[in-house]
Amino acid sequence: MAKVVECIPNVSEGRNLAVVEAVVAEVRQVPGVVLLDWASNADHNRTVVTFAGEPEGVLEAAWRLVKKAAELIDLDAHQGEHPRMGATDVVPFVPVRDVSMDECVELAKRLGERVGRELNIPVYLYEKAATRPERRNLAEVRRGQYEGLKESIKTPERRPDYGPAVLGKAGAVAIGARPPLVAFNVNLGTANLEIAKAIAKAIRGSSGGFVHVKALAVDLAAQGQVQISMNMVDTQGTPLHRALEFIRREAANYGVPVVGSEIVGLVPLQAMLDAAAYYLQLHDFSSEQILEKRVFG
Repeated sequence: MAKVVECIPNVSEGRNLAVVEAVVAEVRQVPGVVLLDWASNADHNRTVVTFAGEPEGVLEAAWRLVKKAAELIDLDAHQGEHPRMGATDVVPFVPVRDVSMDECVELAKRLGERVGRELNIPVYLYEKAATRPERRNLAEVRRGQYEGLKESIKTPERRPDYGPAVLGKAGAVAIGARPPLVAFNVNLGTANLEIAKAIAKAIRGSSGGFVHVKALAVDLAAQGQVQISMNMVDTQGTPLHRALEFIRREAANYGVPVVGSEIVGLVPLQAMLDAAAYYLQLHDFSSEQILEKRVFG
């Protein structure tokens, strides 16, 4: 069977769809690479692109996407609720089939070296590709965001792995390798951002919550709501429904309802089956009971 790698770049544009389409078109042009999904969010001003294929094709598609985003996106003019430091903010490679994590790390290094050399964009390797322990955590790599990095990049501890120690209008990019994760957001029926910040702090692993959850509070001003925006790094360790119910209980303490949730990009089938089994209170449910699975395999 052919090797399959997934790549999920996050691009710092979610409002100008002409720019988003131009960036996504770069992926569509690479033979052997399948564009699986792309989702834009105007409040976050961010687009998550998901594609997969054999390693060399995915590497080429990622390169073209980063190059096009650098041409079209000016971080000096960018504002959004989601933390960011680059036109292409982050590029993770994820092993899917017959590919090791080490191979994904090598892809990250190859892309990083080329981006730094040919585009003069600072590159930080993160997660499994990190060259320093403190850079395994994306939040630490992105500390200070684009504006803060303009100065801190000049210090020895913030020197990039590839590219110059100076920021242009395309900012910097974090490139890495990691296991699959789910981007899961929960909206609250309040405009009080302090409530969302308190709940995000309670649920994220770095501040004593669920070890498999990264979370931040986002102001959805246009909707009159706030959001708990999460990266679920292990949906077996912390299922989606467990995170949702925790947020629901915490919000209830403030007299605030959960008014909706969303998944950005793709999600493993098992994560949704686990949520369905929980809410339907199913006993001894198996994925083999899914009609399409039995028919189509």
